[in-house]
Amino acid sequence: MSKFNYEKKQQTIDKHALTFGLISVFLIGVGFSIITPVIPFLVAPYIKNSANQAMVVTLLISVYALCMFFSAPVLGALSDRYGRRPLLLISLLGAAVGFLVFGLGGALWILFAGRIIEGITSGSISTIFAYFADITSTEERTKYFGWVSAVAGVGSIMGPTIGGLIAGKFGYAAPLYFGAIISLLNFVYGWFLMPESLDKSERLQEITFGRIKPFVQLASVLSIKNLKWVFISAFLLWIPSGSLQGILSQFTIDTFQWKPALIGLVFSIMGFQDIFSQGLIMQRLITRFSDKQIVVFGMTAEIFGYILMAASSFFTNSILFIVGMFIFGFGDSIFGPAYNGLISKSVDGSEQGRVQGGSQSIQALARIIGPVVGGVVYVSVSHAAPAIMGVILVAMAILILAKKK
Repeated sequence: MSKFNYEKKQQTIDKHALTFGLISVFLIGVGFSIITPVIPFLVAPYIKNSANQAMVVTLLISVYALCMFFSAPVLGALSDRYGRRPLLLISLLGAAVGFLVFGLGGALWILFAGRIIEGITSGSISTIFAYFADITSTEERTKYFGWVSAVAGVGSIMGPTIGGLIAGKFGYAAPLYFGAIISLLNFVYGWFLMPESLDKSERLQEITFGRIKPFVQLASVLSIKNLKWVFISAFLLWIPSGSLQGILSQFTIDTFQWKPALIGLVFSIMGFQDIFSQGLIMQRLITRFSDKQIVVFGMTAEIFGYILMAASSFFTNSILFIVGMFIFGFGDSIFGPAYNGLISKSVDGSEQGRVQGGSQSIQALARIIGPVVGGVVYVSVSHAAPAIMGVILVAMAILILAKKK
């Protein structure tokens, strides 16, 4: 990169590049969560045996995460070779197609096809991070990466509410059409106004097979002895968390007969609670306790949340469920930053990218496995089984952390 370009980066950032990038991140967050309140209702017409509905719902959640897991390194490598702009535009167009296909439906395999298309294109999150790295100076990069994470979080929070409210007024498929429209509008905006951020002289000359293998990072971080058991502990926690996300809508419909708007509202309240906890409560906790102590505290809160959610199934009591969700949400909100701090402080600066990237890969893998396992035990054991599984696995995670340095 020339000195002129570097100095220009330090002074200003292209407003169209910034706008396009942040909208794209927001759409990925919304895309992951907007169908949460309506997916059981969209699946229902194609399932003859209602007992199998929960299994199909969780598979649709899992297949999205699976496609994203495999596509992220591929799209990232392609963007290094051919530039960020074409990959991001293709991804937005693919997301619009995925939403539309899912919304139109007509058969169960079409729903899976729509979710697969959308999941593959959502792997562009790695390209978006690279895009922001291109257009920002080293000094400002952390700030803008924080914006990216915050906007993705807001998208995930607003998605269920948007989906639930739109479905309540215009029908269960309407949130998918809404997602298709805003994805297409951002594609048009990017087509005319988005600049390319990666100069041809800086592009990758050849894509090697090693660059697109998603399990490389997993094997790499698990070889770090002082962090191996921390990662295993987190993996045990993320499996039931992924299960909860996959089965929650179906659980509230089967147990409390909730409608999409109420399901979406509960999900969004959880998200806002997450912002509140991280913004206010974490500031006090980190001055009094170590990262490891906060991690264990968060895990313990999740166990109590799972217990109340399981009890709500046995007693058909929605109040127990809502209280359990809030306690779980609190535990989850303080676990995340403390866990990231714990692993970050365990290695030196040269290992940060490797450790954080590997941690994200482990979490993504858990989000793939969790919904499937949750669906199986929900259908074959009981509606309370995913929450009971959470109690057992998180308790195991705490024991592992307590015994390992």
